[in-house]
Amino acid sequence: MKFLAGDYQVAVIGAGHAGIEAALASARLGCRTVVFTLNLDWIANVACNPSIGGTSKGHLVREIDALGGEMGKAADSTLIQSRMLNSGKGPAVHSLRAQIDRRKYSEYMKHTLEKCKNLDLKQAEIVDLKRTKDGRWELTTHLDAIYLADAVIISTGTFLNGKIFVGDKSFSGGPDGMFPAVRLGEALKKLNIPLRRFKTGTPPRVNALSIDYSRLEAQPGDEKIVPFSFETRRQLKNKVVCYITYTNEKTKQIILDNLHRSPLYSGEIEGVGPRYCPSIEDKIVRFKDKERHQIFLEPCGLNTEEVYLQGMSSSLPEDVQYAFVRTIKGLENVKIMRPAYAIEYDCVDPLYLKPTLELMYEPMLYGAGQFNGSSGYEEAAAQGIVAGINAARKVQGKSEIIFSRTESYIGTLIDDLVTKGCQDPYRMMTSRSEYRLVLRQDNADLRLTQKGYEIGLISEKRYKAFLKKKAAIEDEYKRMSKVIIPPIKEVNDKLQELGTAPIETGVKLSELLKRPQVTYSDIKPFDKDAPDYDDEVFQQVEIMLKYEGYIKRQNAQIQEIHRLESKLIPEDIDYSQIIGLRKEAIEKLSKIRPVNVGQASRISGVSPADISVLLIYLSRLGK
Repeated sequence: MKFLAGDYQVAVIGAGHAGIEAALASARLGCRTVVFTLNLDWIANVACNPSIGGTSKGHLVREIDALGGEMGKAADSTLIQSRMLNSGKGPAVHSLRAQIDRRKYSEYMKHTLEKCKNLDLKQAEIVDLKRTKDGRWELTTHLDAIYLADAVIISTGTFLNGKIFVGDKSFSGGPDGMFPAVRLGEALKKLNIPLRRFKTGTPPRVNALSIDYSRLEAQPGDEKIVPFSFETRRQLKNKVVCYITYTNEKTKQIILDNLHRSPLYSGEIEGVGPRYCPSIEDKIVRFKDKERHQIFLEPCGLNTEEVYLQGMSSSLPEDVQYAFVRTIKGLENVKIMRPAYAIEYDCVDPLYLKPTLELMYEPMLYGAGQFNGSSGYEEAAAQGIVAGINAARKVQGKSEIIFSRTESYIGTLIDDLVTKGCQDPYRMMTSRSEYRLVLRQDNADLRLTQKGYEIGLISEKRYKAFLKKKAAIEDEYKRMSKVIIPPIKEVNDKLQELGTAPIETGVKLSELLKRPQVTYSDIKPFDKDAPDYDDEVFQQVEIMLKYEGYIKRQNAQIQEIHRLESKLIPEDIDYSQIIGLRKEAIEKLSKIRPVNVGQASRISGVSPADISVLLIYLSRLGK
C-alpha cells in the first residue's frame, strides 16, 4: 500500500559524487532536502579508481572547494599519497592528484551527509517519477513510499539501466556488484526525456601480497603536499608509495589473439565508450606500433591489500585477464580479487539541458554527473554543486546562477555540454579552456570564493580569511614593484648560478621575477624587508608578474566574451522569424536555446555572420 513518506523542497536521486555535492549545496542553502541511494554503505564509492584530481580534474576540485563544496576536504582527510602533476610545465597545467583511502572517503562523505542540517539520507530505489497536478514532483520508491518535492536532481551515475560485461557474460548490474536502477529509466522515458547509451569500464583489482614490488618502479608522493581545500591548514603526509610497470609484446599478443572474445569488438556492447580513457584492448588496437603501455599500481586503502591496476580497463573474459596480466613485470604470480568489467548505462543528451543544468522542457528537473553525459568523479561533483545551487535558488524564488567559461573550468565543462553536446563520455582537459592561463588551480579561491560567499555556501569566517589573503596579494604586488635589489656580488653570483645575466645597477624585484630562470625563493634572502606572508601569497604575485603580458591579453579576450554574454536572448524568441539567419543556425539555435549571444556564438553550425544577424535583431527589439 502506498503512503506519503515525506515532503521536501529538493530531492536528489543518487549519492555518488554529483548527488553528494547537490544535496549538501541545497541543504546548506536552507532547503529541506532528501537524497536517495541504493545502498548507504556505498555512498561516494570510487568504483573506477581510488584517486581524486588529476590533469584539469584537480582544477575542478579546487573550484568546488572555493565555492563551498566538500570534495576537496574529503580528499585531504582521506589522503594516502599526493602528487602535483605537470610540475615541470607552466602553472596553467599544474594539477593535484591524490590517492585516497576509498572506504574512508566513503565513510567521510556518508557522515557529512548524516550531520548536515536540513538533509535527510534515505536508502531506497526510486522506481517512478512523475509530475503532480499542482506541478510538483512525486517520487515512488520500490517499497511504495511516496515523496513529494518541488525540484528533483537526477544523479544516477552508471546505475541507470546498468549492464555489466565480462567477456561473453553480461547481466544487469551497477558498479562493484550493486544492482541497477532499471524502473527509473522507464519512468524517464515516459516523460519523453531523450536518453542514450554510454559505456565505461574498470581494470582488475589484485592482491598486493601477490605482487613482486622489487621488480617495479617506485612512484613516491611529493615532499611538500599542497592540499585540495583552501581551508586545510594542517600539514598532510604521504602514507604509501605507488608503483609503475609496463605491458609488453606478450601482453599485446594475448589481447590481440582474444579480441573476438571481447564484447567491445563482438558488437555486444552498444554504448559509446570514453575516448580519452580507453580499455587496454582498445589501446592495443589503436596504437599498434606502441611497444608498451604504462600501468600504475595504486593501493585502494590502508586497511586492505587490494591494489588497482590503473590503465588496464578491460571487458575481456576473466581467463584472458589472468593470462595478459601475468605477462607483466612484477605481476607474474598476481591474484585477481575483482576482475575488470565494462558497464553500459543510460544518460541524457546534454543539449536538452540549460546552463543551470535544468532540463529544457521539464521545469524543476535537473541533471548532474554521468547522467549528463560526462565521465569522472570531479566532473560529476562540479555539476552536482551547480545543480544543487540552482535547484535551491529556484525553489526559493531567487535568480539562478550560470557559471561562465571565462571564470572557471566548471563553467567550461557545463558550457561545453549544453552548447556543443558530446558523442562520447565527456572528460575535462586543460586544453578545453581558452583561458587556462587565468583559470589556474592555484587561484581558484581568488576567482570563485566571492561568488560562493554571495550564494551562501562560504562562511563569514572563511570569507574574512579570503579577503585578508587577497589584500596581502595586492599589497605584495605593489611592494615588489618598488623594492630595488642592489647589484651586489652575492646577488650576481646567484643569478649566474641560475643561468641568467648579472645586473649592473639596482633592479626592481618585480623585473627580476619576470626572468623565467628566477623564482621568489631564489631572491628572498636578498629581500630584507619581506613581509611574513604565507608562501601562497608570494606564489600568486610571482605568477602574476611572470605572465603579466599573457594574462592581460587573455583578460582582454574575456572582456569581449563578457560583452557578448551580457546580451541576453529572450526565452520565447522565434529564430525562424529572424530574416538572414541560415537554416542550420535556425535549427541549432531553436534546439539548444542559448541564454545569451556569447553561448550562441559557441554553437557548432552557428557562424559569425549568423551572430551579426542575431545582434542586429536583438538591438531592434531593444533587448
